[in-house]
Amino acid sequence: MASQSQKKTPRAGFAALIGRPNVGKSTLLNALTGEKIAIVSPKPQTTRNRILGVVTRPEGQVAFLDTPGIHQAKGELNRYMVEAALSAAEEVDLVLFLIEPPQGETLDVTPGNRAILERLQKVGKPTFLVINKIDSIPKSKLLPLIALYGQEFPFAEVVPISAREKDGVDHLFQVVLGHLPEGEPLFAEDMLTDQQERVLVGEYIREQVLRHCRQEIPYSTAVLVDVFDESEREPRPGTPPGQLGGLIRIAASIYVERDSQKAILIGKQGQMLKLIGTDARKSVQRLLGAHVYLDLRVRVEARWSERAAGLRKLGYE
Repeated sequence: MASQSQKKTPRAGFAALIGRPNVGKSTLLNALTGEKIAIVSPKPQTTRNRILGVVTRPEGQVAFLDTPGIHQAKGELNRYMVEAALSAAEEVDLVLFLIEPPQGETLDVTPGNRAILERLQKVGKPTFLVINKIDSIPKSKLLPLIALYGQEFPFAEVVPISAREKDGVDHLFQVVLGHLPEGEPLFAEDMLTDQQERVLVGEYIREQVLRHCRQEIPYSTAVLVDVFDESEREPRPGTPPGQLGGLIRIAASIYVERDSQKAILIGKQGQMLKLIGTDARKSVQRLLGAHVYLDLRVRVEARWSERAAGLRKLGYE
């Protein structure tokens, strides 16, 4: 009688998503976890903090760290974001270096990506090359692109994906897991992120500012949740399963740096702020599974993104 095969020891560890702005790190984190943990926008520098997303399966657990896009750091906020990204690379078991295919005819390694690879050489962690947005280029360009980057860095693996289409995302998870150490899960099975609900609410509001406002506004915007009242959160008896129940009262402040920006955010007769609030409330209700009363105010904090004290006041520390 053949002996039963031994059950594989689970694996667990940390992997950081590193790359330039807008290469799809947050979209990939959301695709891996199956939930909207990180806000997504086509505007640069959308992600400002490290965001943890935990994926737990029978074969193991991976704690992914989404990081701000690495760019030329001018000003306190930029330096804060770049440092958050680079320090994450030093603390994990594995680095996933995300790139997107060049849009022109010429295949090259951009100066920005070359600078990141130089930093990763010093970090010395096993690194994957993750080529995102493969649905945007002909397949004939993929192998030359892989060869080009392979000349720059000794990647442990190369994994082409489309995070938006979720093409190759499950394969990426399995390859990442195979490179992590054997061990028990680091987090509880039902844990998805370490982001508090009120922090996620603030990010969902900022996402709508990014979506609706002019280009000069979003970068100078921060959101603080001032009131998060759950005293009426419990649904009434008899509320059908799957329907919103109960009420959460939220008051939040949207901070900008100039009075002119405040005027744009509020809009004529308050229409812009109303539009932002309406769309943010829909997203927050889906997140919290309850009806939401959302009160938004716009406040001016002069040059907050350029001052260490301003960053601390608005939660970037």
